[in-house]
Amino acid sequence: MFIASKLLAFATQPIAWVLTLLLLGLLCLPHWPRLGKRLCWAALLVLAALGWQPLPDTLLRHLEGQSPSIDQTANLQAYAGVVVLGGALEPAHVWHANGVERKPGLGQIALNDAGERMVAAASLAKQHPQLVMLFTGGEGELAAQSLTEADRARIFFNSMGVPTEQMRYESESHTTYENAIFSAKVPGVDIQKPWLLLTSASHMPRSLATFRKAGWNVTAYPVDFQTSDQIQWTRYFFVRSAERWHLALHEIVGLWAYRLAGRA
Repeated sequence: MFIASKLLAFATQPIAWVLTLLLLGLLCLPHWPRLGKRLCWAALLVLAALGWQPLPDTLLRHLEGQSPSIDQTANLQAYAGVVVLGGALEPAHVWHANGVERKPGLGQIALNDAGERMVAAASLAKQHPQLVMLFTGGEGELAAQSLTEADRARIFFNSMGVPTEQMRYESESHTTYENAIFSAKVPGVDIQKPWLLLTSASHMPRSLATFRKAGWNVTAYPVDFQTSDQIQWTRYFFVRSAERWHLALHEIVGLWAYRLAGRA
């Protein structure tokens, strides 16, 4: 399943479509020049269309709108804790500088674009010390790394001053499905009790469906919103737009795949 998720991640990159069309066009040119030229032109048109941001934003807005944000002033006494999904930390090799592993307290915390997951979790932990904070994440890279994501999360939460006794860590999972299955096995975790599920808003539909399918009693706590109610019709930014296409398609196709496999 881990390898399949990596193949899915590649297939949902729009640049991969452009390269595929271009390669097919070049291969067809010697024998079927008309078809080859059409495929090359199609590659250019797809490439040009990728930069118009309102298109991927529409997909992201749909994903994010499925899980409204919880009122920050809401009473959370009824919840046993918060499940914090991994994916917000840079790979392990980034956590080494000149061959020296970065240590807590040095301010060298490597977060990626989904870093709000970690910041929001640390804030929740401090505001609601009665909540158990369960971070789940092994390693998302194909090659083994020296530090699992849970190890890196431990460094982050320690540096943020979150009490160690409030934290729990699951370090074996590689996918969202494994997050749900392996987290349920963490000592002291009762999935029948109400939990908050904290992850990026666009990732929430797949995560929520997966955890509930696995028997968890979870309520969405989405963070890291990427879109608003206002559509920026004139926004054209190729790199950012391509990233949003990939993010939206990865979640939509991933949710379909999980449903077909009976995991969501």
